[in-house]
Amino acid sequence: MDETRLSRRRLLSAAGAGLAGAVAGCTEPRADNSIEGTSSHEIDRGNLADGSVYTEVYETLIDSVTQVRAFGVNDPVTGEEGRGQGSGFVVDDSHVVTNQHVVAGAEDADLQYINGDWTSTRLVGTDYYSDLAVLEADHVPDAATPLSLADDRPVVGQQVAAIGNPYGLEGSMSTGIVSGVERTLSPPGRQFSFSDVVQTDAAVNPGNSGGPLVDLDGDVIGVVNATSGENIGFAISASLTSRVVPSLIEDGSYDHPYMGIGLRTVDRLVAEENDLSEATGVILTDVFAGEAAAAAGLRGSDGAVEHRGELIPVGGDVVRALDGEPIPDRHALSTFLALETSPGDTITVDYWRDGADRSTELTLGARPEV
Repeated sequence: MDETRLSRRRLLSAAGAGLAGAVAGCTEPRADNSIEGTSSHEIDRGNLADGSVYTEVYETLIDSVTQVRAFGVNDPVTGEEGRGQGSGFVVDDSHVVTNQHVVAGAEDADLQYINGDWTSTRLVGTDYYSDLAVLEADHVPDAATPLSLADDRPVVGQQVAAIGNPYGLEGSMSTGIVSGVERTLSPPGRQFSFSDVVQTDAAVNPGNSGGPLVDLDGDVIGVVNATSGENIGFAISASLTSRVVPSLIEDGSYDHPYMGIGLRTVDRLVAEENDLSEATGVILTDVFAGEAAAAAGLRGSDGAVEHRGELIPVGGDVVRALDGEPIPDRHALSTFLALETSPGDTITVDYWRDGADRSTELTLGARPEV
């Protein structure tokens, strides 16, 4: 464990035990010509309430969370040029992570830290398929220590906090719990799904996108992806972020594994119409010509039957395991590919066809460029 994370955990552990927690100080803006501003966060108002462990988390991390303003962004509805706004957080001495959709199409982007400092940036890399982006900042305040990505996988019921700038309200925090893990999120307007998404009931709104969802140790368990959901929020997991971000910093891009299939979770109706003994696995609805699954001899469904107004695919191969890992549903398949494989890897696919269990080797491709 690096010294920054260790120090942060010691501080937050002390706060959680009821000990006096140190409050992170704010630095004066540097004299750089490109940096300006001060912040009300610096004002010592006195007579402050005691707060809670969440207060200690906030004070420990807030210097490392930024507001992102992207210029030259085209409005998706009107097509007019405007300004995008979101959040981000420092991950090393010069790089800030945010969402790809916050900076997509932008001519340039500025950051504002909680101490009032403004700085310009350079776009290092973006990944459309995970909605992650990395900016290189011209200036990072001394107090903005890098935030650590959590090593442990989140669990339902775990206490978390989202820190960011909803509706441009700088330095906001909302709290809640992890309310779901390993979700597969289908974002509006995109013909694919985000893998290994963390679900939370912590309030997130437009402007939170790109900010950190953190645990009470101060580690980032996900990068917030604000949606229009009511009383529900999502974040790209730390597990996926830890794979994508280093590649964006190093190469400016990230290649996701690709089987070249369309699929559906085997529920009771699919099991009944395909004479399956149990409702588990994923049925292949499509196998795209020239892609990995087709080369491995897998087959998609050859028809559909209507059941209570719903079309049920029939005749496709039913995938039940990848490299010996059970695949009970599409979420499990998506998470396995995202976290355990890379393009060029050869995996074993266990599947059911025509009343018999079968197995084949499949060499993964890369998702097509957008």
